[in-house]
Amino acid sequence: MPSNVSGFIDSFWDEQVLPALTEYITIPNQSPAFDREWRRHGHMDRAVDLIAAWVKRQAIAGMKLEVFCLQERTPLILIDVPGKTDDTVLLYGHLDKQPPMEPWRDGLGPWTPVIDGDRLYGRGSADDGYAVFAAITAIVALARQQIPHARCVVLIEACEESGSFDLPDYIDALKEDIGQPSLVICLDSGCGDYERLWVTTSLRGLVSGDLTVSTLTEGVHSGNAGGIVPSSFRIARQLLDRVEDSASGAIKLPELAAEIPEERIQQAAVTAEILGTRVYKEFPFQAGCEPKGSELRELVLNRAWRPQLEVTGADGFPPLERAGNVLRPHTTLRLSFRLPPTADPLAAGAAIKRVLEKDPPHGAKVAFSSDGWGASGWNAPPTAPWLAKSIREASLDSFGAEVCYMGEGGTIPFMAMLGEQFPQAQFLITGVLGPQSNAHGPNEFLHIPMAKKLSGCVARVLADHYRRPG
Repeated sequence: MPSNVSGFIDSFWDEQVLPALTEYITIPNQSPAFDREWRRHGHMDRAVDLIAAWVKRQAIAGMKLEVFCLQERTPLILIDVPGKTDDTVLLYGHLDKQPPMEPWRDGLGPWTPVIDGDRLYGRGSADDGYAVFAAITAIVALARQQIPHARCVVLIEACEESGSFDLPDYIDALKEDIGQPSLVICLDSGCGDYERLWVTTSLRGLVSGDLTVSTLTEGVHSGNAGGIVPSSFRIARQLLDRVEDSASGAIKLPELAAEIPEERIQQAAVTAEILGTRVYKEFPFQAGCEPKGSELRELVLNRAWRPQLEVTGADGFPPLERAGNVLRPHTTLRLSFRLPPTADPLAAGAAIKRVLEKDPPHGAKVAFSSDGWGASGWNAPPTAPWLAKSIREASLDSFGAEVCYMGEGGTIPFMAMLGEQFPQAQFLITGVLGPQSNAHGPNEFLHIPMAKKLSGCVARVLADHYRRPG
């Protein structure tokens, strides 16, 4: 790739991308799972309008941009850029955001963009507002240097943080507009550091739902009922012990496990060697708190290929200032199960429900409600030689370091959908969510040099895709 491409990308980011991305951060367009009134509030439409207007201003020759709004669905942006051949590359990102997750550091806020050194702070900066800008930057860079590429279709959805439940309808409705991509580039994943290109080899699946335990029809005096009426919280603890070993965190249900391929074990060892203790030191541990083991390769595999449970929310608890001496009538816990990439989320969800609801202690009223929803994981197909070579050279060109392959712990439902629909396609899944970038949490930031270099890598792969053998 000519050196002037990277110079153009640096300038383009500074002059064109960062002002628009900064404005995008100010829009509180939370995903529909977190803003049920998103239509009335209008924030999603504002974000779509901002991005669509910015893309149109780039005046890419022959480009067609459409905003689709299927009935009762979140909007979707589809950008069609003609190339020297009708062979298609599909580039993916999303524009919906996670909720604020307070508190942010002094001087920062979810909707207040702040550039501090190499970091752009604000909700959606790295997850995943930068994606459309990086994709368009790569296409514009090639056009300015008259470097040919195939047809590019950029798809930006607005429902990913809610599980992409709107996306299947769009994929079906727009299948002729999308075509049959031979390469899919997804810009919504992570990186182990900011020093090289990181390629995602797998993504975990997800099952979440609410476990509700009720022993009373209303709250009663805890002094009067304690010792007679069983605690709904204690029963919930007992039920969780059925699915998780409370000492080790290991998940007990076989339906939530999967065999780890040998190639992924070897890649985890390489990742552990490159990152060392950064495998766990990227997280903001309390002083004295330690990770779930000392074997770095196993920690990498835990994150990518082993099921995990987290309680992400609770109901039935009054705030502390109103917590009187009451034996509460019910406890509800939001359970989030991360699944191995190849596990069946529907079978996993059914097993969880069966085990939690069977023979409840003391005859309590117990229900696990997940509405039958589950997101499939994804395991990458074998990488074609041309793409492996292109990815390696792109990392060396942009970063001066070898590429690294790593499984990610997050979930991108779109990848499983595409893997099924386009089984012959090659995949490049990558992103900027690196150490301390804290997507979904407070103080989310985009590492600006990483985003610039990643844009260069995308440009290189697009050019090599056009020139590939056959």
